[in-house]
Amino acid sequence: MDLGGTTSACAPPPGRTDSRNRRSMDPAIRMTGVTKTFGRMTAVAELDLEVPRGGLYGFIGPNGAGKTTTIRMIMSILFPDAGAVSILGHPSALEAKDRIGYLPEERGMYKRMKVQPFLRYLARLKGADGPDLDRRIAGALERVGLDGVESKRCDELSKGMSQKVQFVAATIHRPDLLILDEPFSGLDPVSMRMLRDLVIEEHRRGATVLFSTHVMPQAEEICEHVIMVHEGRKVLDADLGDIRSRYDPRSIRFEPLDPEADTTALASIAGVERVRADDRGLEILLLAGT
Repeated sequence: MDLGGTTSACAPPPGRTDSRNRRSMDPAIRMTGVTKTFGRMTAVAELDLEVPRGGLYGFIGPNGAGKTTTIRMIMSILFPDAGAVSILGHPSALEAKDRIGYLPEERGMYKRMKVQPFLRYLARLKGADGPDLDRRIAGALERVGLDGVESKRCDELSKGMSQKVQFVAATIHRPDLLILDEPFSGLDPVSMRMLRDLVIEEHRRGATVLFSTHVMPQAEEICEHVIMVHEGRKVLDADLGDIRSRYDPRSIRFEPLDPEADTTALASIAGVERVRADDRGLEILLLAGT
């Protein structure tokens, strides 16, 4: 059939953007004015957050800052009391669940299931099936150093092994958006480096990645952009390069045990350029190259 010069039935009317194209232009995650309270406690307050597609973002803050509550709202596990959330162009993560991988802070597995059936079940829930699924599961387990555990029951795994299995579960369907809540918690240094490399690999594959941590060096090793929250409010939202140029790495700030202590001895230490006191404590500035 010659369709030259005709308008495809699938094309949007003139002047109107195809909703599929519009969604592809939206950020992977957008939160606008989001607030969440539990009784009298405000866990998240008027939060604006945006993660572009293809981004690798660290979500930083101390324990209790509101990170997990925010992530649960992104995942539509919780819903905000005020504000709006958009995930992959949809008003709810439930509408894009097959395109999202999620590793929650509180790990949970079907303890009596064996690893292979457990991963196969979760993959099929996400729409990943086919004759090569078992091969992909075996390959993914090998990548995280768990080859040979397919026939083990989940309750036979150590904490670190369980965490790796759940990372495989979060990524086996090759999600467009990967959300990791404290993914490095409880891992030994070798496993931590392995998981870090796998997160970077997922990003290079094309996934948008948001991971939370309360350890700033972990974010510095992996991400390109940092969003920091404290007491439910955003306090920083910047590229790592901008942060490094904004905050002098030679500066060390701390609160002394004795505010009246003489700082002369500190100033005389080799490599110290100056010591300055203000209402927030002491700041030591090191000499360049120290």
